[in-house]
Amino acid sequence: MKLIFAIVNKDDSKKLIEQLNKNKFAVTKISSTGGFLRSGNTTLIIGVDDTKVDTVIKIIKKYSRSRKITSSPTLVPVDTIIPTETDFNYSSEIKDELVEMPNQYENEIQIGGATIFVTDVYKCL
Repeated sequence: MKLIFAIVNKDDSKKLIEQLNKNKFAVTKISSTGGFLRSGNTTLIIGVDDTKVDTVIKIIKKYSRSRKITSSPTLVPVDTIIPTETDFNYSSEIKDELVEMPNQYENEIQIGGATIFVTDVYKCL
């Protein structure tokens, strides 16, 4: 017996769970957050017989797609910015505010897909 943990993008989880259930696999869903962008994820827990692991992984791969997003400008606390002579109206009274730092280049970041862990299950009676 194996226990599969699959961490997938929350946008893919509904269709993925439907397909796993359609193929007679029971799934426990846990909402989670993490990763590089702290984006919403779903952690799926699936218990299967050793011979079914490859089938489950194929379904996960098929319904957990990667996607590219464009990074947004970064927000930083004002007090981390060192004023220069070209800065206008700098005031130390706005320390706790956030400002948008210019982002000269838009960066594409790949997100999604799945991270899969397969572990053995031991029965203790």
